[in-house]
Amino acid sequence: MPPVRRIPILTAPTAAGKSALALQVALERGQAAGLGAALEIVSADAFTVYRGLDIGTAKPTAAERAAVPHHLLDTVEVTQPSDVAQFVQAAETAIRDILNRGRTPLVVGGTGFYLGALLRGLPLTPPSEPARRAEVEWELQERGLDALLAEIAAADPAEAARMERNPRRVVRALELYRATGRLPGHYGRRPPAFGYDVTALTRPPEELGRRIGERTRTMLQAGWPGEAGWLAAQVDPETVPLPTVWQALGYREALAVQRGALDVAQAAERITLATRQYAKRQATFIRTQLGAPLLSPEEARERLLGLTALWRGT
Repeated sequence: MPPVRRIPILTAPTAAGKSALALQVALERGQAAGLGAALEIVSADAFTVYRGLDIGTAKPTAAERAAVPHHLLDTVEVTQPSDVAQFVQAAETAIRDILNRGRTPLVVGGTGFYLGALLRGLPLTPPSEPARRAEVEWELQERGLDALLAEIAAADPAEAARMERNPRRVVRALELYRATGRLPGHYGRRPPAFGYDVTALTRPPEELGRRIGERTRTMLQAGWPGEAGWLAAQVDPETVPLPTVWQALGYREALAVQRGALDVAQAAERITLATRQYAKRQATFIRTQLGAPLLSPEEARERLLGLTALWRGT
């Protein structure tokens, strides 16, 4: 039997180029092994799982998916819930399948909470209590996210930071805390199914900011407002609490363009600002929670090529 290898993960702040780098490495490694693509990509993104959300999530194109096999894209209808437990189960199943076929899995994504759950295992938290959860969701609407985060921070500042200002996670954390006196991170975890090796990349802040702005404008011109209008017809964006699918960055602004409430330039400015703020939080999470240094794209490429070569001895 060959030695057990750790599963490579590639992550980065949004718009840094992780998807393009993953494709490049998969094809380069395939050429070295005499294959079309020796690697298969397992997506670790909270929103590319949704069918129909293609433009606003910067989902890999049909041509890219034909060149390199991708997993965990388009697996959930926008009307259905999707959470970290579903992701971990699906990702571990996909990884096992790839390994059983003698190929190399490469996990690629920027949803830090999902990656952390893969690395450390899912928390052994008790089931949700619908009545208590509804109460916290009402408070979120009435008091706002910052007030609820302050309550978590008073109990455990590290847990508050780990929430990444995600409303759904904040609600779940407070629901648990009020019921048990413990936050999600205070519970034990089930062991992860695999070991992982994280490679992270980024770009200088000015360059990353420019890339975010350019990508945002391109997506808006490519039909993002229409995609947001389609989503609104499937899932009401005014539902309380805010549906998971509407927590994806930029969709509310894109919908405002579609409805004539914002022009494209105004929407691009707002989305770019929010995305740059999110990218900063991602970079912090990668360093502090995933324990990975942020490399340049070329450094990350060389590291990934080295890691994936170990799988085949190429």
